[in-house]
Amino acid sequence: MTTRTRASGPHYHFKPYNVGRWIIWGLYALVLLVSPLIWTSGLSHTMLSQMGIGIIACLAYNLLLGQGGMLSFGHAVYSGLGSFLAIHTLNQVSAGAWAVPVSLIPLVGGLAGLFFAALFGYVSTKKSGTPFAMITLGLGELIWSMSLMLPEFFGGEGGISGNRVVGKPVMGITFGPQIQVYYLIAVYCFVCTAALFALTRTPLGRMLNAVRDNPERVEFIGYDTQWVRFLAFMISGFFAGIAGGLGAINFEIVTAEVVGALRSGAYLLFTFLGGATFFFGPIIGAVLMVLAGVLLSELTSAWLLYLGLIFLFMVMYAPGGFAALIMMNLRVAAFGKLGRLWTSYLALGGTALAMLIGAAAMVEMLYHWQLNAALGPELSFMGVSLNSERIDAWFGASMLLLVGLGLFELSRRQFKREWDQTQEEIEKEIKRRETL
Repeated sequence: MTTRTRASGPHYHFKPYNVGRWIIWGLYALVLLVSPLIWTSGLSHTMLSQMGIGIIACLAYNLLLGQGGMLSFGHAVYSGLGSFLAIHTLNQVSAGAWAVPVSLIPLVGGLAGLFFAALFGYVSTKKSGTPFAMITLGLGELIWSMSLMLPEFFGGEGGISGNRVVGKPVMGITFGPQIQVYYLIAVYCFVCTAALFALTRTPLGRMLNAVRDNPERVEFIGYDTQWVRFLAFMISGFFAGIAGGLGAINFEIVTAEVVGALRSGAYLLFTFLGGATFFFGPIIGAVLMVLAGVLLSELTSAWLLYLGLIFLFMVMYAPGGFAALIMMNLRVAAFGKLGRLWTSYLALGGTALAMLIGAAAMVEMLYHWQLNAALGPELSFMGVSLNSERIDAWFGASMLLLVGLGLFELSRRQFKREWDQTQEEIEKEIKRRETL
């Protein structure tokens, strides 16, 4: 509410509530609340817990990449060091030396992430662009190498283990059952998501966007771009540390892998796939990260190869990530023109599926031929028996790949023509409405 004074007296203006935003946040909270009640297996609860941790970590990383335009190759350092400080704190609580509730241990990880982000970020944020990326890469490799040199803190190859069931139960909560740990993660996930979203609406968040888009103009109007980047870096490190602390409680063990380049690369890869230019993009990316790491890795040994192909495909045809695809189609649907594109989407989906099946068959036969030759040439692929030593299996898979690729390219060109025409009509409709 704002107040304006006129000659006749004060005049009040009331800002209406954004009903749509309240609905979205209510649905988000509802999903976090009911998900473990729908998927009730132990594996489901474990995956949901990892998704909650991944959402916080990817949103924290996107504060740098999407909001600030800072490409970091070592952001796992802050979530990882937060994990180590959290597991050490948990062990001190178990030994009776400290009296810290288990539910607050993730904040210890957050403070650790904040401290190390302030320490390393002061150096990193003095540069931007490629030099910043190289500095973060060097710091990431430095911390990973130190994990092998300081076994007293990092635990060596075996890592540091702990026990999250400590102290007396509070209202029956011991954090022994996985569902109790999930709801702790869900609470942190919702609060951190809301806090990071609120940050994007603050002057600091807006200035961070300006530093990303035009740092020279920001300096011209009197702001220190290095200080803006440094503040964002520390905030990102704090939330990454919270994710690391939750991971320590969830897994009850922390190894050097949590500060490695593979973890940092996963944050970058899946934040990009989800859509770094949209706030909810990293949430999609975190869900995909867990699905790929848990389910896809169980289905095939070549899951990293498939992940690389998907990443390459998205860079070529949808560089905005899945969030951009969703928003573009919502815009088309808002103008009532999505129905005309369904046949093109069907053609794209069918040809892409054929191409994927052909490529996957060749990959699986190659992996079986190289790694499982002792089991014989036969392998099962999508319910079909394939012989990795017969030329007809390779010929059929390659033909399916090539035909699918050719038809996909034709479908893509047709879709692009229809899409461009639809966008022109939408722009004309927008201009028409503006003249009314």
